[in-house]
Amino acid sequence: MQAILAVTFPFFALVVLGYVAVQRGLLPESAIPGLNGFVLFFALPCMLFRFGSSMPLAQLLDPVLIAIYLGGALLMVLFTIALTLRQRPDGPGVSMKDAAFGALVAAFPNSGFMGFPLLIGLLGERVAGPLIGCILIDLVVTSSLCLALAQLRPASETATRHDLLPSFARAMRGAFSNPLPWAIALGALVAATGLPQPQAVKDIVRMLGDAATPVALFTIGAVLWRAQQHAHSRTPLRDYLPVALIKLLIHPLLMLAGGVLANAAGAEVSSFALLVLVLNAALPSASNVAILAERYGADNGRITRIIMASTALAFASFSLIAWAFGVRP
Repeated sequence: MQAILAVTFPFFALVVLGYVAVQRGLLPESAIPGLNGFVLFFALPCMLFRFGSSMPLAQLLDPVLIAIYLGGALLMVLFTIALTLRQRPDGPGVSMKDAAFGALVAAFPNSGFMGFPLLIGLLGERVAGPLIGCILIDLVVTSSLCLALAQLRPASETATRHDLLPSFARAMRGAFSNPLPWAIALGALVAATGLPQPQAVKDIVRMLGDAATPVALFTIGAVLWRAQQHAHSRTPLRDYLPVALIKLLIHPLLMLAGGVLANAAGAEVSSFALLVLVLNAALPSASNVAILAERYGADNGRITRIIMASTALAFASFSLIAWAFGVRP
């Protein structure tokens, strides 16, 4: 356990440093979009391109692993929505829009900003193949489905243009404007075709990719502080803590169950690949969902508190899960 904590502690400490830096005014709030833009459009794409161009396509898009992860993500969305929409003894549950965003933070781990560097630190660069498939599912399918559900009108107001399929198509178009899937695809194309890369280009990609880890983690803390300051509501504990616990505990259990079922069916999922899926699912919720919630007019106070609770609790829960699976950095 001590060896695992020695790896995980610096990652979570950088998140705290980012939060404190903005809170104390050492980093102005106006700088946060610039940090986020640097990570999203430069550093992370270069890191993903580098991994995508260094391994065969079969390792990036393993259909069995993708099926396990996709099935778990869909179950997470359905379960979280059903849980939060249910009637309470003292009143109704949350709206469909808020339930959909709650499902998104429950099913969407912070794989890009935190997962890649943390899992590489624990398990080595072999995690890149399974993890890239997870990121593609989250960016293209999970986020698009939840955004489509969030835009559905109540049954009494539903019109044809607000049906699920048109909403999903609009959300998919938004997903494909994200640079990360394109960076992965370009890297895979380079690997498949053997296109030569000039050394100067390799050096630029390496330098930007190496900057992704510290800046991304620092940015998570800054984004969480900003989201907390701009939250529009006070949220009772019962409305956010259960979703955070679902993210940290139920999500990795679903990945484990999917791998066990796949092996029982003869799919022969490697123990290493399954471990990557489980640890990825055990990560805290993606911090950028708070920005999406604010943009779509959802209860961003509730979403922010789910993300913050999952991030704070994940230091212990993620480390314990890694230790339970026998991870030895």
